[in-house]
Amino acid sequence: MYAIPLGDDGARLCPLEPWQAAEFLAHIDRGREFIGRYNGLPDVVTDLASSRAYLTSYAEKTAADTGRICGIRSDGTLVGAVILRTMDTAQGTAEAGCWLEPAAAGRGLVTRAARVLIDWAVEERGIHRVEWWVSSGNAPSIAVARRLGMTREGVLRQSYLYRGERHDQEIWSVLAPEWRAARDA
Repeated sequence: MYAIPLGDDGARLCPLEPWQAAEFLAHIDRGREFIGRYNGLPDVVTDLASSRAYLTSYAEKTAADTGRICGIRSDGTLVGAVILRTMDTAQGTAEAGCWLEPAAAGRGLVTRAARVLIDWAVEERGIHRVEWWVSSGNAPSIAVARRLGMTREGVLRQSYLYRGERHDQEIWSVLAPEWRAARDA
């Protein structure tokens, strides 16, 4: 299996595949409450079968070139992931996302991993616009969008019903020319 180094602290970005469902479930279990504050993934991945189904859905997206999931590993342990939840190469658009276990937060892992994934999408798959949809209350994810050089485009007021409560969603994005200029600066 390949791994892309994310810096000199040993963190790596690796593919996540259905055969890793048990490890993925253990990861979600370790961060279930933390991840679930703004992300519905812990409500979807509840047992081994649902973990395998989730990873299989991303294997199918990868095969169809419509999405991707990559695990973030620290000291060999799966601690988070970055995704292209959607990817439309004909339109040149993608939506990126992420999550981390609480023990891995605050170390820049998501920012570093997202940079690798977005760079791949822009340079290898010809994506022109990468979006980042985030709950207005999710300050850490908004901070990642800022560090990635994204622009806040607007707020969809009370557009997302999550666990019985309506949330505002912010849409952030970066365009390929902006991405390249910031990366090359």
